[in-house]
Amino acid sequence: MAVPVAFFAVFFAYPVAAIVARGLDAEGGPQFGRIADVLAQSDVRHVLWFTTWQALASTALTLLVALPGAYVFARLDFPGKQALRAVVTVPFVLPTVVVGTAFLALVGRGGLLDELWGVRLDTTVWAILLAHVFFNYAVVVRTVGGLWSQLAPRQEEAARMLGASPLRAWRQVTLPALAPAVAAAALMVFLFTFTSFGVVQILGGPTFSTLEVEIYRQTSQVFDLSTAAVLTLVQFAAVAVVLAVHAWTVRRRETALTLVDAATTARRPRGRGQWALLAGVLGIVAVLLVLPLAVLVQRSLGASGFGYYRALTREDGGAFLVPPVEAIGNSLQYAVAATAVAVVIGALAAAALTRRDAGRLVRGFDALLMLPLGVSAVTVGFGFLVALDEPPLDLRSSWILVPLAQALVGVPFVVRTVLPVLRSVDGRLREAAAVLGASPWRAWREVDLPMVRRALLVAAGFAFAVSLGEFGATVFIARPDNPTLPVAVARLLGRPGDMNYGQAMALSTILMLVCAVALVVLERLRTDRSGEF
Repeated sequence: MAVPVAFFAVFFAYPVAAIVARGLDAEGGPQFGRIADVLAQSDVRHVLWFTTWQALASTALTLLVALPGAYVFARLDFPGKQALRAVVTVPFVLPTVVVGTAFLALVGRGGLLDELWGVRLDTTVWAILLAHVFFNYAVVVRTVGGLWSQLAPRQEEAARMLGASPLRAWRQVTLPALAPAVAAAALMVFLFTFTSFGVVQILGGPTFSTLEVEIYRQTSQVFDLSTAAVLTLVQFAAVAVVLAVHAWTVRRRETALTLVDAATTARRPRGRGQWALLAGVLGIVAVLLVLPLAVLVQRSLGASGFGYYRALTREDGGAFLVPPVEAIGNSLQYAVAATAVAVVIGALAAAALTRRDAGRLVRGFDALLMLPLGVSAVTVGFGFLVALDEPPLDLRSSWILVPLAQALVGVPFVVRTVLPVLRSVDGRLREAAAVLGASPWRAWREVDLPMVRRALLVAAGFAFAVSLGEFGATVFIARPDNPTLPVAVARLLGRPGDMNYGQAMALSTILMLVCAVALVVLERLRTDRSGEF
C-alpha cells in the first residue's frame, strides 16, 4: 500500500496543494477572505450556475436517451449484439477533444447541418448537451444494463400475471431494484459533465464556460492564480460530495440484491413493442453516436482525398516546432509509459484493498483513488509545473512528466477493473500456498496472477485509451517540440484556415481509430459479458 499512497501523495496531492496554496497566499499570509470575494463576482457566479445546470441537464438527457438502450442490451438477444456493445462504448474512451471536434464537424460553421439546412449549433448549449450525451451514453447503458441483465425477470413476470400492466410492473418491481445502478450511473455522468473541459472548450466558445474551462482561462490567459485556486477548491468540494454519494449507492447495489447469471436473462425480441424498441435504439446509436464520427472522417478527407493527412507530415514553422504527424508517435510513447505506471500502481492498490487485515483507513483510500477523475486536470497540470521544479523532484524538463499526469487518470480504471476479480479469488488458495512454503510473492505469482491476468490486460487497455486522450493536464506540460495528439488538435483548431481545420479533423480521426481498435481488443479479452465496465 505504501507505493500507491506515495505515488498519489507526490504526484497528485502535492501538486494540487501547491497550486492552491500559491493562489491563496499573499504577502501578508493566506488570504482566505479571497474565497468570498471571488464567489461574489457576477461572472464567477454565472460560471458556477452554468456548470451546475448544464451537468444536471446533461445527466437527465443522458438517462432519458440511454435507459432504453440499457434494456435492449440487458433483456434482448440479437445478432451483432457484442459488436454493437463495442460501438456504443467507443465514444466513452474517445478523448474529449475528438468528441468536441466531431460535433464541430457536425453542427459547427461549415458542418453537415450548416451545409444541408443552414443550422448551426456550435455556439449554443444544445451542442454541448448533445456532445455530453454522446460521451456518456455508454456509462448508463453498461452500468444500468449490467445490473439489469442480472436481475431475475420472474418477479416482473409474476406481477404481469397478477394483472399489472407492463409499465406498472416495471415501475413497481424492476425500477426499485435498478435504482442504485441508475443513481450510480447518474452520479458518474454528472461528475464527468460537471468537470467537462475539452467539449466545452471547443463548442462553448467565449459564451459558455464550466469551472474547468474557467480554471484554465484564469491560469493560462488571465494569470490570476488566486481566482483559479478558489474555483479549484469549489470544484474539489463538489467532486468529494458526488464521490461520497456514489460510494454509498455502490454499496447498496452490492448488498441489497440477489443476482443471476446474465446469460440466462436475454431473449430474442418478441412482439412489435420489443422489435420497435430495438429499432429505436439502433436509430439513436446511428444518429447520435455513429453520425458525428462518420462526419469527422468525411471532413478529414475533404475534397482533396488524403490531402489533409499528407499535410500532417510538413513542418510549417507556426504552432508546431515539428511536423504534426510526430504527435502520433509522441502520444503512443507517452501512453505506453503511462499505462505501465498505471497498471503497477493500480494493481498494487487493488491488492492492498483486498487484504483481509485492511483497516478502515485502507478501505477509505478506495474512494480517494477516484479523485483524479473529478479534480481539475488543469490544476494538476499547472501544479506539476509549479511544484515539481526543485531537486529531488525537478521534473519540469523531463519527458516523464506527461506519462505521470496521464497515469493519474488511468489508475482508477485499473483499480475498478482488477479489484472485483481479486475479491473473487478464494483466500484459502493463498493460505494453502503459504502452508506449503510459498513466499507472498510466489503465492501471488502462482495463485492470483493466473486468475487476474486477463483483467490486467483489460485494465491496461483502458489505461492506454484514457492516457492517449488526456488533455487537461497535458496541455500545460507537453513540450512544443513533443506535442500529444489532443494538444496538436487543439492547437490546429485554434488557428484560422481550412488547412488547419482539415488537419485537426485528420488527427482526430487517427486518434479515434486508435482508441476504437484498443476498445475492440478489450471487448475480445473480456470474460465478463454482463456489460459493466
